[in-house]
Amino acid sequence: MLLAAAAGLAAGSVLGVVVHRLPLMLEERWRRESGGDGPDPRPANRMNLATPRSHCPRCRQPIPWYGLVPLAGFALLGGRCARCRAPIPVRYPIVELLCAVATAVCAWRFGPGWPAAGAIALTWALLALAVIDLERRLLPDAITLPMLWAGIGFNLAGGYLTTLEDSVLGAMTGYGALWLVQRAYRRLRGREGLGTGDLKLTAMLGAWLGWETLPGIVFLASLGGIGAGLAKPGPFAFGPWLALAGWLTLVAGNLGRFLLP
Repeated sequence: MLLAAAAGLAAGSVLGVVVHRLPLMLEERWRRESGGDGPDPRPANRMNLATPRSHCPRCRQPIPWYGLVPLAGFALLGGRCARCRAPIPVRYPIVELLCAVATAVCAWRFGPGWPAAGAIALTWALLALAVIDLERRLLPDAITLPMLWAGIGFNLAGGYLTTLEDSVLGAMTGYGALWLVQRAYRRLRGREGLGTGDLKLTAMLGAWLGWETLPGIVFLASLGGIGAGLAKPGPFAFGPWLALAGWLTLVAGNLGRFLLP
């Protein structure tokens, strides 16, 4: 569990980069594909996940090596850029801490072996998706679609989290059921209620965990969404609630068996 937590800290540091850069990369690609007015000179749009090295978005000063140490780096920098003193988003240490704890929980739940490796990979993807959707209202295909196929392949290789049949059915029903809900809501209300990213995320969870887990996942996510809507009326991101419900199902088993006969 300690080794898993250390790996989770390191992965959380990488996920912080993914959460920040991937939406910017996608926005730049969409701008180019839509025929935007000339090249965009903003440096943030000339990046990928590897380069340039981590830097302050305001002054472009590279972050010193000690600032890249998970959790400790944020504290050593006092939560601010060493040069221009711009605040560093608190999201970075939060993601690192959540990733470490969730990874250790997966190691405790599954023990050494392939099921734990798959559970940890799914956990990291769900955390990245949840934070991106919370901040940007976006669930990137660059994560959901490869992870959907990875879930089917993982269960094909050994049925580690569910059978191959349940995995394929999970991907199909996860997308199809919410697609019907999306269409019905649009017809009744005349506006979108669910984004296609939510459909793909549900399909991804079905591919990893099997179709039988989906009623419980959607039910728990809906409870969270209702609570969020009551606390702050208006549109809200549903992806974080799907991700949380999916992760709880991953580590606690099919919660739907307590909710449905």
